[in-house]
Amino acid sequence: MLRRAEVRPIFGIHPGLILAFLDVIGLAIALYLSVVELGGGVPACGPLKGCETVAQSEYAWINGIPVAVYGVGLSLILLTFAIAWWRTNLYGLLLAHYGLSLAGVIFEVYFLYMQIAVIKAVCVWCTSYGLSLILRFVIALIVWLRQPRPVDEPA
Repeated sequence: MLRRAEVRPIFGIHPGLILAFLDVIGLAIALYLSVVELGGGVPACGPLKGCETVAQSEYAWINGIPVAVYGVGLSLILLTFAIAWWRTNLYGLLLAHYGLSLAGVIFEVYFLYMQIAVIKAVCVWCTSYGLSLILRFVIALIVWLRQPRPVDEPA
């Protein structure tokens, strides 16, 4: 059974579009980091120098894959959920975006802890991606909390 819910716009905009916009920002950051790291380089961090240290640490890769590549995958899936929710208003797509962004936030908290406590450097790009992810999670949470209950649609 498909369950649709009335969607309450935020500033006159469907919240799925707001989530999609933030997903594109996160995707752009993760793509930049992925391309640089897969190319053997380190991200430009300006005068802060934390990006180089984080990118060269053992924690920047999981199973031989840069963490940023996982961010690309996560952002693509979240973008797909956001656009699909905008187009269909299917309540489950909002919940999927919320749940997956929560998982991403949990990883982001872990990764930020590793940067601060273990690596002793913070990557501005990684933190920017993390902030976009936290913002996506918070918006999905707010939308979920203020959404009316979905109604059953005939099959």
